[in-house]
Amino acid sequence: MQEAKAAAASRKKLEAVSKAQAHANAAAYQQYQSAVQLVQQAKYDKAITALEKLLPSAPPELVERCRMYIATCRRQIATTSLEFDTPEERYDYAIAQLNQGFYEEAREQLMAVAGDVPQADYVFYGLAVLDSITGRSQDSLSHLSRAIELNPRNRLQARSDGDFQNMVDDPRFTELLYPEIP
Repeated sequence: MQEAKAAAASRKKLEAVSKAQAHANAAAYQQYQSAVQLVQQAKYDKAITALEKLLPSAPPELVERCRMYIATCRRQIATTSLEFDTPEERYDYAIAQLNQGFYEEAREQLMAVAGDVPQADYVFYGLAVLDSITGRSQDSLSHLSRAIELNPRNRLQARSDGDFQNMVDDPRFTELLYPEIP
């Protein structure tokens, strides 16, 4: 009889702990959602604060996501304070971002250089590569066409550039790179 009472008390205790844990997890997910909204609104400082506050009590499945968002926010804060002395420096930074997979940052920087130096064929070539990698085939074709118009040697370079792998089956791409073939 004593054992049955102890077992029942133990079950009740486990149920209470389980309910408390479920409630804490629900609250953590709600805090996480609020922090992600801050990131989406570009309120990076507030998002970092919210995410760091959440980290100690976050369920294991949220911990890595929180850390990733914290790193993203810090990177965004750092990039907004970047200053470039020349368009070439900005271009180099954009290509580094592209190579690291930060496509939106790369696009933003390349577009800024294109605005500053509209005759820079290498910028349009970089945009064409970025568009190809990100599946924006029409934009890739437009930018590559502009790059070739500014510097016909870009046609030869694009023929052997692996970054255009997504475009090789597109007849418009073939037509742009091999206009002499009927």
